[in-house]
Amino acid sequence: MNVNDSIVVVLAASAIFYGTPLVFAAMGELLAERSGVLNLGVEGMMLTGAVTAFWAVQHLSGPDWLVLLLATMIGGLAALAVSVIHAVLVVGLRANQIVSGLALTIFAGATGLSSYVGNVARLGGQPAHHEYTAINVLGLADVPVLGPILFHQNALVYASWALVLVALAYLHRTRTGLHVRAVGESPQTADVMGIDVARYRYAHTLAGGLLAGVGGAYFSLAITPNWIDGMTSGAGWIAIALVIFAFWRPELTLAGAYLFGLFSSLGFVLQARQVHLPPEVFASLPYLMTVVVLVAVSTGWARQRLGAPAALGTPYVREER
Repeated sequence: MNVNDSIVVVLAASAIFYGTPLVFAAMGELLAERSGVLNLGVEGMMLTGAVTAFWAVQHLSGPDWLVLLLATMIGGLAALAVSVIHAVLVVGLRANQIVSGLALTIFAGATGLSSYVGNVARLGGQPAHHEYTAINVLGLADVPVLGPILFHQNALVYASWALVLVALAYLHRTRTGLHVRAVGESPQTADVMGIDVARYRYAHTLAGGLLAGVGGAYFSLAITPNWIDGMTSGAGWIAIALVIFAFWRPELTLAGAYLFGLFSSLGFVLQARQVHLPPEVFASLPYLMTVVVLVAVSTGWARQRLGAPAALGTPYVREER
């Protein structure tokens, strides 16, 4: 048997493929949380990105790469528009961040805006006119073991790797990134230093929405190239847990996303290998892992030990000076 067809190689490649939307969504959540804003509306934003990207790909014409690029951007911008609501509520009006995020998930989620758009545009049951497919990078797809894993993925996979590198450099090697971290740790101190706390929180909440939309677009343009109500199946909640699981660090977020991707793909791969186990067992693994992570870090002690931004979820009221 070809080594590239072995279950280990197939699982590794599938983990990357299925973990990629989590990379985008979790990186967006990480940026928002680093600035002190908790966004529980990720699931709704992902579904908004998924439905608008699919609508766009059905109505745009041109070369595949251009249509997919534009559709992905449209999905990201649609989710960004939803995140504007969250930003105004929690940064401008200093509303409760948990309540605002949950409300947005209901508003834009499987029973709200995304479902309405899908029904009005009659997107259900249509195959995508364009979809992301694997690229044979430098002709290396057939290299033993590493070929299918690293050199035979779609364009958004490679874009997600670049995103992680940029986020690492941004947060740890730039003045702006250091300001973001300062705002998330102690907005009062940052304000005294002349840093505009509200501007940073607005910007990174919107960036989080944009990336959640791109993650949602990945579902409707790559994983399942059609539109199904609630097709993200809770991926937004997994992305939020993933940020905690990764200690708010971009490189660990990437690794954690692929771990969740492995659990998500396990059932499909084993069924294809004629391993007959109840599919519900494998389908529940990512969510079971999410619950375990959230329970493990639910205490204040754990939050401090894990390095959560000290001002996460806390509105900032500027004192008159």
